[in-house]
Amino acid sequence: MVKDIQDAVHPFDAESVMGLLQAPPRVLALGEPTHGEDSLLELRNTLFRRLVEQEGYRTVAIESDCMMGLVVDDYVTSGTGTLDEVMERGISHGWGTSTANRELVRWMRAHNEGLAASERVRFAGVDGPLEMTGAASPRQALTALHGYLAAHVDPGLLPCTADTLDRLLGSDDRWTEPAAMMDPARSAGQSPEAAELRLVADDLVALFDERTPHLLASTTRDDWDRACLYGRTATGLLRYHHWMADASPARLTRLVGLRGQIMARNLLALADRGPVLVHAHNSHLQREKSSMRLGDVPLEWWSAGAIASAHLGGEYAFVHTALGTIRHQGVDAPPPDTVEGLLYALPQDRCVVDARRLATALGETRPAHRVSPWFGYAPFDPTHLAGGDGIVFVKDLPKL
Repeated sequence: MVKDIQDAVHPFDAESVMGLLQAPPRVLALGEPTHGEDSLLELRNTLFRRLVEQEGYRTVAIESDCMMGLVVDDYVTSGTGTLDEVMERGISHGWGTSTANRELVRWMRAHNEGLAASERVRFAGVDGPLEMTGAASPRQALTALHGYLAAHVDPGLLPCTADTLDRLLGSDDRWTEPAAMMDPARSAGQSPEAAELRLVADDLVALFDERTPHLLASTTRDDWDRACLYGRTATGLLRYHHWMADASPARLTRLVGLRGQIMARNLLALADRGPVLVHAHNSHLQREKSSMRLGDVPLEWWSAGAIASAHLGGEYAFVHTALGTIRHQGVDAPPPDTVEGLLYALPQDRCVVDARRLATALGETRPAHRVSPWFGYAPFDPTHLAGGDGIVFVKDLPKL
């Protein structure tokens, strides 16, 4: 058994990852089982640098606010702003303070120096403007889309004026009320103004689609792509806010599902532009249905990766990351009957595992699901072996 498992194991490098695949996919997704560990992000950086240099990937996307990501993209492609400013304003969830994220952005800027626009590597956030505690105001996305259209089409075709849009939006505080995540009565998402804004957003996106031939002829492709992002974000945020105000038992399931849909739409739009490397939590990128518990409430949803895979088929590849120990978080050596335990018994400290060959080697053996003592870490689900293309396994994760 050990030898059969060893035959599925390869050195940790980009060549081993690509060797798992029949051809370079349009979207290559690398997951992580926990957030906030720079050691994992350094591994991501190592792989992504080689894949950009050797395989021609031209977009690097991470689990961060898609609107904020425009600030990083401007910096890495044209040097707009300073690295300090970009890390503060361009990456969400507090992850701009990560040394490894800073190094990724710094490297992308250095890599792009002197390259033609078509050869530069781009940055993107795939997440919506969302946090666990709430969602952003739709103001930025709506006003940006309205402004783009106002500059390039007959103003009489717009569904409302900028002043009307501002009046309907009102104060941003009503949208970002922290208590609304747990108390739907505190949400503005089903107010009369919100209902009217959803119609306005729909009309703006419809006008944008209808005028696409003219817009592509009169503006740059990058400007058009950004306007697409504004439209996706505006409609997605308004839908999210609407369901934040819902009091039914399905409320939380809808919200996690909507977040997955927003991420999937962003990822598919990036894939339309060219080959993409994306990094996020395993639960956002896996092909199987995702699940979690929020307190006593079990939640299941189709992730961004599952949706993107359904659209892209073989053009989507997913590499799971699994861990042995995270001792500084209380995660000690894994039980030997888990997938992590089987890999932990091998001599390699870091390796790339062919998930399908591993599943074949295990045969009728059914690994147990590891139980994590730390809420922030999601162990490998053994039922997902056949659904991934590979596993990056790290035996011991040090604290940096």
